[in-house]
Amino acid sequence: MATVFLIIIYMAFISLGLPDSMLGAAWPIMRLDYGAPVETAGLLSMIVVAGTIISSLASSAVLKRLGTGMVTFISVAVTALALLGFSYSSSVIWLAVLALPLGLGAGSIDTGLNNYVATHYKAHHMSWLHCFWGIGAMLGPIIMSRYIAGGDSWRTGYFTVSMIQFALVVLLFTSLPLWKRAGKSSSPQAENVRDEPETVMAAEAASGNVLRIKGVKLAMITFLFYCGVEATVGLWGSSYLVNVKDVSAATAAGWVSLYYGGITAGRLITGFITFRFSNKELIRGGLAISMLGALVLALPLPAVFSLVAFILIGLGSAPIFPCMLHETPARFGQANSQKIMGYQMALAYTGGAFLPPLLGWVAARSSFMILPLVMIGYIIVMILSSEQINSMMKKRKEEVSL
Repeated sequence: MATVFLIIIYMAFISLGLPDSMLGAAWPIMRLDYGAPVETAGLLSMIVVAGTIISSLASSAVLKRLGTGMVTFISVAVTALALLGFSYSSSVIWLAVLALPLGLGAGSIDTGLNNYVATHYKAHHMSWLHCFWGIGAMLGPIIMSRYIAGGDSWRTGYFTVSMIQFALVVLLFTSLPLWKRAGKSSSPQAENVRDEPETVMAAEAASGNVLRIKGVKLAMITFLFYCGVEATVGLWGSSYLVNVKDVSAATAAGWVSLYYGGITAGRLITGFITFRFSNKELIRGGLAISMLGALVLALPLPAVFSLVAFILIGLGSAPIFPCMLHETPARFGQANSQKIMGYQMALAYTGGAFLPPLLGWVAARSSFMILPLVMIGYIIVMILSSEQINSMMKKRKEEVSL
């Protein structure tokens, strides 16, 4: 049963990834149909993520009341309905209305499943879990680019993805009894098989203000700018290629799908190398590769090098998010992890909500040439925050050992 249960969790993360990259891939064509300015995509993205932030902050109470299985089922169903609505929307106003439930469908399930895997499974499962998110995020623009290149409407792309989501809804509905049995037969204490079971933080802060724990705020900053990088490249990558590199819209959407392909492949690989390297080492390596990709993107090279840069940024991004999530119980104590996980996810969604539209607003008044420079700045902030956390954790371990 445990294997089947884990597969269902993986499938749920495919559903989370599918809609995340659709808007950025389709927007160069969508905005022409609506007569909308380029920065409108940033506003729509902000509404989506605002809904996700709300549901993420409410996740603890919702999960406690309904259970992870029911929350997962309802969330995917809401997402499927919102995507179906996108395919029939007649105006940008309707897109904005549908963007809110699209975001609400993600927060609670994301926070709940991430904390469950972080406290019950080893690091490679967290990486593979987010690899399945990458499969969904990669499939979104691939489906969209195929329809656009074939002369079909972007609406057909959204309709197809909504049907995939509805198929996952059926699977999740049939699995609800399995979630109930798993909840009765398992406990975190019995199943905790973490790579690093020794927590650094004591449990006394569990009922207090976890934001006072050293390193929590820096971790939240790292999540903020990580999702800023991931969402900004995903949302504006196509526009950068079309406006700066003179790449066709269909080709640009395909290249952005390879960016998500880099994230997906990187997380699959990361799952295997977690047996050899620690989360801290993988985060460092990922940041270095992402910086290399951003530097390549910033150089005045032929368009094909932009594809290489996108793949590098994707590969570098791959281990950062899942490894930081998996480190949460080890860094701050398992008793504190659910609450801190919710805060981290809320800041991650905040980065995805506000940083991409900010860049879109600036680029619309200047040029999309600023994209790689902004990415370099975000990655520098992540490196500084991450290394400061490592320094704090090292000092705390030394104090505990005395």
